[in-house]
Amino acid sequence: MLVTFKSAASADVIMFGDTAKKLIAVLGKDPEDAKGIVTVEQLPAAIASLRAAIDEDRARQAARTEASEAADREAGRTGMAAPVGFAQRAWPLLDMLEAAQKEGVPVTWGV
Repeated sequence: MLVTFKSAASADVIMFGDTAKKLIAVLGKDPEDAKGIVTVEQLPAAIASLRAAIDEDRARQAARTEASEAADREAGRTGMAAPVGFAQRAWPLLDMLEAAQKEGVPVTWGV
């Protein structure tokens, strides 16, 4: 399943369902709802929540041990094959939320 986030302030952001559901939950919305909206009034809190989740993920990534990095290298999970973290997946949505806040428009999905 794909989820498309839309806003008049930027291009659409399309994500796989599992990733989108995690991000929707971080925004304080019900991830099981097929449709949703982050209103203009809700944008500041949504942006703050998403930034905090990104910072947490980055801290976890930085705390990875040398052993786990060596295991990734041995398994061939480097470069383009390296796993994509939550923070990387969240940036396009964060950009959309910030653009929507600047223009005073909502962000929707599933519509």
